[in-house]
Amino acid sequence: MKIVLVGAGSKEFGPATIRDILLSEPVSQQNVEIALMDISSTRLSDTHAYAEHVAGLLKRNPAISVSTQIDEAVQGADFVIAATEVRRYYYWAQDFHVPRQFGFRQIYGENGGPGGLFHALRNMGPTLAIARAMERHCPGAWLLTYTNPLTKLCQALTALSPIRTVGLCHGVFAGKTQLSRLLGIPLDDIEAFASGLNHCTWFQSIRRRSTGENLYPLLRERERAAHPLGEWDEIALSRILLRTFGLYPSPGTNHIGEYIGWAPEFLGSSAMQFYYDPADGHPWETGRIPPWIYNLHTHAVDRPLFGDDVPEKSDDLSPSGELAIPIIEGLRCNTSQMLDAVNIPNAGNVPGLPPGTVVEVPATVDEHGLHARTMPPLPESVLAILRTQVSINQVLVEAFVENSRSKLLQAVLLDPTAHSYRQAASLVNALCTLQADALPPLR
Repeated sequence: MKIVLVGAGSKEFGPATIRDILLSEPVSQQNVEIALMDISSTRLSDTHAYAEHVAGLLKRNPAISVSTQIDEAVQGADFVIAATEVRRYYYWAQDFHVPRQFGFRQIYGENGGPGGLFHALRNMGPTLAIARAMERHCPGAWLLTYTNPLTKLCQALTALSPIRTVGLCHGVFAGKTQLSRLLGIPLDDIEAFASGLNHCTWFQSIRRRSTGENLYPLLRERERAAHPLGEWDEIALSRILLRTFGLYPSPGTNHIGEYIGWAPEFLGSSAMQFYYDPADGHPWETGRIPPWIYNLHTHAVDRPLFGDDVPEKSDDLSPSGELAIPIIEGLRCNTSQMLDAVNIPNAGNVPGLPPGTVVEVPATVDEHGLHARTMPPLPESVLAILRTQVSINQVLVEAFVENSRSKLLQAVLLDPTAHSYRQAASLVNALCTLQADALPPLR
């Protein structure tokens, strides 16, 4: 079995995925080759050394190869696991701040809002290049991708390439963890199924495994009793959506709020994210990229007054909890697996959303394939939120295929944060100039 890691030089993705592969007993019983691919030879060398180190600690003996060339790396692959970005925080600082200069009140700027649109356009070309290399050298392989913006990229992949693609994210697991805290019930005693779009899924059933009890009545009771400011940045928006729309969403304000125009009032850390003093110049001018924080609950309030960023956690060789390796175990190792969330083209799995739209639903996987669950209909009010994003994603793929700046402007104007045609057109032109070296040609 050959597993290729594209973007292996990533500090987060590379080591975590290597650990997942080597910790898997079913995978390690196969004759495994791990192919590490990255465009940075320096980072690739570090990842290779780490892989050899972990293999030694765990007494595994996989074949490990390295390459900076995608065509070489994917030759004969069975699975390609991808998480790729180019100058992530440099461009992300632009995605976050430039729309605000034009009056867009977007949250986060990674997956939704105008920042998410430009993020997607930068990643579509490199992501399609991986799929094209797979078409040439391993057309029967699976592409398991973590690259964001996940829904937009998977929409492009499934529309433009025959390669079998599954988008993966741990957002639903994050939502289940929140439910555990709100309910006061251990996580492993909660069975919850959600559907929707990546970073905006809605739990349609929440039950207690040990008793079969429907936990939604208890959740509503406990949420009302909870302190109104408790874990504000993480779940304040989710709590309001539960009260108003009747279902609890995942994964949290930063991500759900990217798709909702009125969400900024529920994120207290917005002014702290990518903070810099504009009197000193913009980060993309000075080269000093401001520190990234997720929200008030992720070290924002305990940063040292002097010194560098919060120290990274030591490596304890624990599994990441991501789903690529469970999928591989299911498909190739005769180990049936339940998956919280997969991103696949809609085949009636989310009623009310168009066929072929990439949706996020639970699934099972076994030697016979990936089996996505067909979920009950979502409320019309929830579908209305999701349909807007579906249309934006479709128009964005058209903009990419047609190299059309006009289609990109259409997508920006459809976004819930749009407030002015003049500002939207000016923003598109400004970011097309700033990011010209990373964007497709947009005429």
